[in-house]
Amino acid sequence: MFRKLHESDAPVAIEIDGKTVSAEVGESVAAVLLREADAWARLTPVTQSRRAPYCMMGVCFDCLAEVDGKPSVQTCLVPVCDGMRVTRQCGKRRI
Repeated sequence: MFRKLHESDAPVAIEIDGKTVSAEVGESVAAVLLREADAWARLTPVTQSRRAPYCMMGVCFDCLAEVDGKPSVQTCLVPVCDGMRVTRQCGKRRI
């Protein structure tokens, strides 16, 4: 759906659901999720429908995912870093 307009000089590798993905320092985790073939971040707790990053500024909460073991992270507000592990959040948050 989305693609980068240029290639990074120094890409970093992050993991999304066990798959290694190339990212650029400074971009948000949500931006990387939107470039994936399955561009979604979480499943809703009630209907299990897919939600994807929408506002990209921390207002809508549709981009929630688990980042480095921490659930319900707003991925649009988190910049990528090398070795980061992202897991799409399925259903309600586990405490």
